[in-house]
Amino acid sequence: MSAAKHGMVGLSKVIALEGAEAGVTCNTVCPGYVRTPLVEKQVAEQAKAHGISEERVIADILLKEQPTRRFVDASDIGAMVLFLVSDAADAVTGTALPIDGGWTAH
Repeated sequence: MSAAKHGMVGLSKVIALEGAEAGVTCNTVCPGYVRTPLVEKQVAEQAKAHGISEERVIADILLKEQPTRRFVDASDIGAMVLFLVSDAADAVTGTALPIDGGWTAH
């Protein structure tokens, strides 16, 4: 999974560089934990494997290193994408934008 994420960041940089003169922008949105069915499954599996509650998995494992101590809301990601496709972001290109509750600030 990590290689795929790095590949997406690299691809967006190349697209940004090659499309710049034509006004094309390209960025990578990098969300932290979002409460999706996949994450819910992982929480349940971790609770079972460690013999702890799902609430403890969330607090002590998943969100332990995230300063906000909460999941990223899908609407936050949507708002970032909406900004990126707006004219206000015409100079934002070739970058990876974390939306992870401060996790990458560590």
